[in-house]
Amino acid sequence: MIYSFKGHIPVIHESSFVHPLAAVTGNVIIGKNCYIGPGAAIRGDWGEIILEDGVNVQENCTVHMFPGKSIVLKEGAHVGHGAIIHGANLGRNCLIGMNSVIMDDAKIGDECIVGAMAFVKAEATFGKRQLIVGNPAKAIMEVSEDMIAWKTAGTKLYQQLPKDCHESLREVEPLREIPKKRPMQEDFYKTLQEMKSKN
Repeated sequence: MIYSFKGHIPVIHESSFVHPLAAVTGNVIIGKNCYIGPGAAIRGDWGEIILEDGVNVQENCTVHMFPGKSIVLKEGAHVGHGAIIHGANLGRNCLIGMNSVIMDDAKIGDECIVGAMAFVKAEATFGKRQLIVGNPAKAIMEVSEDMIAWKTAGTKLYQQLPKDCHESLREVEPLREIPKKRPMQEDFYKTLQEMKSKN
């Protein structure tokens, strides 16, 4: 659902997809080919939130801030299931792992990877291409070319998803029996280890 708040109406590019069970409120700008999953809450009630092109915010994520702040999720930022971004800025083509928390005024650099369930403290700053894990989160190594290639390939799937959702996602009544020729989805995703072994 899309909500206005105190005169602010979200601006969402027509190529992007916001699931009907997500909530986008107020001073929010969403660029091209972005995906917002069910249960996500992007709350621009107290400040401005900008999602640049190709960003995905997955199921049950929260993006919010303290009053008067403006935050940016830069091009290709990838926010995994259940993560919380509270007043933090995300660099280009970064990955925020599932159920991680990024606190106020933190800065995650371009092409960083934040591990699942990490806790990034307020005002923490990480430069480009850092692997960030733990509670409190620390950079433990530089992100490799293999890791960036894997991350970018995964994000491309989510950049295709808005088009697929616009074309084929429909609310329906469930079938009561399994069809005899039930189609299977294509296996087109490779884990990081599979990508490394292929190379």
